Amino acid sequence: MREAGGSNPPLSTMEKVRIKNRKDQTIVVGLDILSNSKGIAFIAHGLSGFKEQTHILAIAEAFWESNYSTIRWDSTNTLGESDGRMEDATVTSSFEDLEDVIGWASNQEWFNEPFILTGHSLGGMCSGLFAEKYPNRVKALAPISTTVSGKLWKEIKDPKELKEWEERGYEERVSNSRPGIIRRVGWNLMKDGMKYDLLVNSNFLTMPLLMVVGSKDTSTPYIQQKILFDAAAATRKEIHVIENSPHTFREPAHIAELKNYFLAWLKKIE
Repeated sequence: MREAGGSNPPLSTMEKVRIKNRKDQTIVVGLDILSNSKGIAFIAHGLSGFKEQTHILAIAEAFWESNYSTIRWDSTNTLGESDGRMEDATVTSSFEDLEDVIGWASNQEWFNEPFILTGHSLGGMCSGLFAEKYPNRVKALAPISTTVSGKLWKEIKDPKELKEWEERGYEERVSNSRPGIIRRVGWNLMKDGMKYDLLVNSNFLTMPLLMVVGSKDTSTPYIQQKILFDAAAATRKEIHVIENSPHTFREPAHIAELKNYFLAWLKKIE
């Protein structure tokens, strides 16, 4: 535990703990627990992401500077430190990991709720699903560049690529987050994803809502973000577009803009 406030803490202050999920897989959780913090925030990364990604860290820094403790973790079946194979990643596995991390956290002495939930891409969808399932436990929600539904995600995929993906059983791409690593995504991700749609229970999204997306995001484009934004029942909600940014924020200017949106939003929801 460290003192709240002050200059940006270095990443090395993160305490790592290893917990077990419901499948007896190890999840590596990163804790930045501040003394006398205002509350806690859970930050979920996206598909093939990990807890130390630059944009995830920038979001965490906004919380630290606003005196919130943060919990980050590597979902199973991704490129982080937790168990599993990327090929086995699904919405269900990511959502269950989020539930299991929160369940573990709820038994810690520093835990309190309602808490803030945020996540990028698949992590955004899982955060939204949790908020819809347990709205009274969530103080505020920030699904960033979020997947809105399996149906909408499938609609923007190239039909030829989809056919090849299904026939092969997986697709391979070079990871942008882990240079030199080939990420293999199983077709079960798409099959499983078709079961999920944040629009169905968007009437439960009554808590303050922050959404941010890049103008050049072709994976979860603004038009899809706006559909969810309009459907959410929240009366205090805002959506921002970071110009010239793709799906994952990587340029320093884009990272800074993302962080500033969080800093401003956190002041508003107090």
